[in-house]
Amino acid sequence: MPAVIVAIEIGSKRAFASALDWPGWSRGGKTPELALQALETYARRYEPVAKAAGATFPKRLEFGVVERQRGDASTDYGVPGSPAKIESAAMTKTELERMCSLVEACWREFDRIAKAAPLALRLGPRGGGRNRDKIIGHVVGAEASAYAPKLGLKIPEPAIDDRKAITAMRQALLDAFRRGADGKPLRERGWPVRYAARRIAWHVLDHAWEMEDRSET
Repeated sequence: MPAVIVAIEIGSKRAFASALDWPGWSRGGKTPELALQALETYARRYEPVAKAAGATFPKRLEFGVVERQRGDASTDYGVPGSPAKIESAAMTKTELERMCSLVEACWREFDRIAKAAPLALRLGPRGGGRNRDKIIGHVVGAEASAYAPKLGLKIPEPAIDDRKAITAMRQALLDAFRRGADGKPLRERGWPVRYAARRIAWHVLDHAWEMEDRSET
């Protein structure tokens, strides 16, 4: 068995590689090969998150692609947009709690980077990009308005400085993960919780690393 199990979405313009046992460790590229290269490059940034969750990160980066999916407009836009078939499998309690710990570690990494980042971030390559607070608001808002409903939840969007509400929202998402351990979506047209955790964690880390990269040194 390879050290890192990967699923790849392949769109018409872009591909996405996701390490299925490591929520948040997903990267894109113009081709499947470039997506895998990006995944390998970002291992050094993901490893501290894994360690913070108490998970043993693989010492050797041997990737095993277990599934190739046809991507869609989401893939081409730059989002890991659909569940892998393997993500509908039931989880043991150990697997579930490990997954929850990794998602929590992604949130903590986001909070740590956001706290250290300046309000005004360096402009992106095309001269644009959100500032720190708008990134925080975007991530919090996506979890409340886009991701929570896929788990059968209705959560008011917290203000970015309402730590109590953000903590409660995150706990509600974790509780939903635990209710979906059998692999079945919690609502019609919802997501299996393995994919929900992967998608949420990817979004959190993608923007955390964006803030880190665009912060003044």
